[in-house]
Amino acid sequence: MKYPKDLQLSLLKEMIRIRFCEERFVDPIINGEIKCPVHLYSGQEAIAVGICKNLNKTDYVFGCHRSHGHFLAKGGSMKELVSEVFCRENGCSHGRGGSMHLIDPENGFLGSAPIVGGTISLALGAALASKIRNDKRVVISFFGDGATGEGTLMESLNFAAIKKLPIVFVCENNFYSTHMPIKSIRVDAPIIHLAQAFNIESVQIDGNNVLEVYELTKRLIEICRNDEGPVFIETLTYRQRGHVGPDDNIQGQHTDIRPKEEIKNWIEKDPIMVLKKYLSETYIDIDSEIIKIENEVSKEVDEAFNYAINSNKPKQEELLRYVFK
Repeated sequence: MKYPKDLQLSLLKEMIRIRFCEERFVDPIINGEIKCPVHLYSGQEAIAVGICKNLNKTDYVFGCHRSHGHFLAKGGSMKELVSEVFCRENGCSHGRGGSMHLIDPENGFLGSAPIVGGTISLALGAALASKIRNDKRVVISFFGDGATGEGTLMESLNFAAIKKLPIVFVCENNFYSTHMPIKSIRVDAPIIHLAQAFNIESVQIDGNNVLEVYELTKRLIEICRNDEGPVFIETLTYRQRGHVGPDDNIQGQHTDIRPKEEIKNWIEKDPIMVLKKYLSETYIDIDSEIIKIENEVSKEVDEAFNYAINSNKPKQEELLRYVFK
């Protein structure tokens, strides 16, 4: 399918925004400026961008432990994201949540949490509310392949199927649950089989091809908007960094067990490079436009990090503010 040039450049820019922001966290993590655990999204940008490009501002998104990309793709402020990771008062969670507790209700990002599978049932509840109100909101539930071993996913799939809820279950399968390869934790069967058991329409897609993600999820999201959901998407992808932090080895007690050749092969499928290559083969003199985008994003990232670093930390006497008994 032929996609408008403006759309492709927009998708590319959103992926570059996530990548440049994520990679800027690397040095502050290593030198100890960032204290909270940070799960980087580098390599998986096509999923968040391709899906969220099809959403309305009023649609809901729920994230997981690796959700910087989801937050930014749904319209969250980069300044508020970076400030939160640095635990500053003007972060999206007022510096109380850190990297894994993000929220932006105004843009429909209703929260992320580190508990594996912890937001799936919350997304289910939001979808039920949308169904009752008949407001045509679609809910996206992002989770990793590790969450497929949690009972809450099975219960949510069953309930969503019975009630025909407007929810899109999105499994970002990067083939590792923490440091454990997926083949060691589940039988050799596609993850989409889980949803097919509940008669839910399910697709497995290349999570590193943003155009494929965009095109296929466009139809699936409309299925939910027309009260014909739920649907289930398994996206095949790969994280370019460690499970937590830039390189698991810097944690002092973990070792990245992934084979170097495997990492190399997936780096060659980098979603940003895939789209850049396609654009270069399709349009003459596109390189100058890409450079312009990268320069604009670099400036935005500089501003976001300067804003965060120069912002105030929560006052000690106010640490329990926003915390409810």
